[in-house]
Order: sequence, then structure tokens, then C-alpha cells
Amino acid sequence: MTTRYADGKMLAEIDDGVGLITFNQPEKRNAMSVAMWEGLSQILDAFQADDSVRVVVLTGAGPKAFVSGADISQFDQQRADGNAQVEYDRLTSAGRAKLATFPKPVIARIRGFCLGGGLGIAMQADIRIAAVDSEFGIPAAKLGIAYGFDMTRKLVSLVGPAHASQMLFTGTRINAKEAERIGLVNQVTSDEDLSDVVVGIARAIADNAPNSIRIGKMAVAETLSYAPDKAKIDVAVASCFDTEDYKEGRRAFAEKRAPKFTGR
Repeated sequence: MTTRYADGKMLAEIDDGVGLITFNQPEKRNAMSVAMWEGLSQILDAFQADDSVRVVVLTGAGPKAFVSGADISQFDQQRADGNAQVEYDRLTSAGRAKLATFPKPVIARIRGFCLGGGLGIAMQADIRIAAVDSEFGIPAAKLGIAYGFDMTRKLVSLVGPAHASQMLFTGTRINAKEAERIGLVNQVTSDEDLSDVVVGIARAIADNAPNSIRIGKMAVAETLSYAPDKAKIDVAVASCFDTEDYKEGRRAFAEKRAPKFTGR
């Protein structure tokens, strides 16, 4: 069953442990409006509270775009100057923050344009899988605006300062193979195989122990922090040994069967 948000421009559904979020504005290449950011925030809240959701997949409607960036048609009204930009940031900050700190694994399924703010969304995913016809870029310099600190830091953490500088300064697009080469995406597939590859990864994650996945995601985030909290990770790791899932993992190994984890 599909649930509609933002007047149908954001869609959510759950299938066997996988939560699917679809950016659904194909007539504008899934450009993000303020209402879509609010819808994303609501979906993430619902998926975080639902223990049946083990992993989340982000995708764009149609074959032309993942997300092509912010909805430029709203710029004159909502981002006309510095003061308007402050208000725009306030309206969209909840969705951005929730995606950045979402505790469950997130996979970006990318086909077509993944540009500007759309690339920012994809970079917040833990894993990015792209179809071979995808294009990536940050056109901010061509619009007279600039990428913020958080997204720039994320870009540098993925591709390094040299590649990040070239993308930011030139505003030019790169293809999927180049994105894979510099580390912007994990894997490039054919258009035909994209869904199967993403589903395979999502199912593999959903079948694993939720506590292990949660702590793994937390540990990756801490390694990128300016002040990593190693003690917090040590405590979380130690807690795994007192869970029912650890007992189930040991039993399943001894009995030569697939484990059935419950997250407890």
C-alpha cells in the first residue's frame, strides 16, 4: 500500500522490511519543493518509528531523474534574497536533519539526473547505486549560489578535496562511470539491472541483525566526526552480546540455517 505525502509528490510504501520513498514530481525531474521536504520529514518519522522497516530506499519517479535539485520555480518567491533563504532553510531543515541522522540504513537508487540538492540527498544515503545513464553535478556556481558546509563536508568525505573542488568550481556534470571512479557512488549497473541490484542489497541488509546494522552505521558516522566518541561505540558494541539476536545468530550458525533476527 502506497501512502501519499505533499499532495502526492512524495510517496511511501513498505515491502517485507524495506521502506521505499519516491520523489514523485517527474514533470519537473523530481525537483524538490518545500512541501516535498516536509513530506520527506514525515515519511522518515514514520519509518523510524516502524520496527518492521529495516532499510530505506530512496528513488525518483520516472526514468529521467533521481532528484534534479531544488525546484527553481520557487526561487523568486522563496529564495529571492538572503533573508528569504534563511526562511527557506528553516522550512526545509527538518527533512535535511532527519535524513542526515536517520538511524537505519539508506540506499539511493539513482537513475538520470542527480544534481545540486538532489546530489545532496543522495550523499546522505549510506549506499548509492546508479544506472549507467545517470549524471551528477553541482551547478551552484552557475546560479550564483553556493553549497553549504554540511554538504561540502560530505562531498569531500566521499571524493576528496581535489575532486570536490573541481565539481564545485566548474559546475559541470560527470557521468556514472566517473562518479564510480571517484567514489561518489558505490556501483554502476545497467538500467535493466538497477532495481534488482538495489533490491538484492536491501534484502541482504534487512535479513541481518538490526542492532548490528544500527551500531555499524553509528560507528561510520563517528569516524567522520570532528570529535569521535569511541567510548559510545564501545558501549554499543558490548551491548550486542546481551541481545536475543546474538543468541539467535549463534544458534543459527550451529544449526547451519539462516538466522531470523528480531532486533531484540
